[in-house]
Amino acid sequence: MFAVVKIAGQQFKVQKDQEIFVQQLKGNIGDKVEFSDVLLTDNAGTLSVGTDVKSVVKAEILAHVQGDKVIAFKMKRRKGFRKKIGHRTHFTRIKINEIA
Repeated sequence: MFAVVKIAGQQFKVQKDQEIFVQQLKGNIGDKVEFSDVLLTDNAGTLSVGTDVKSVVKAEILAHVQGDKVIAFKMKRRKGFRKKIGHRTHFTRIKINEIA
């Protein structure tokens, strides 16, 4: 069984006991979260799409982490202009406990 769920503005295909990284969610480590914006479910070949879906995805927050550093380097040739900017995106690692 799998489901396509919308989490923090992005769509993810999830299954039970799967761990995924999503945009940072509010909550502490160990908190349970529910996602009711389920777009599609598949249960042994039976598809439910759109308004027919009445499922809820339950998950647990495992960790808050930062992604790899992304560097943006700007330069204008022959002008002496150089600018180096870096940032790290914040992610939350969650484990899908149940698709009900």
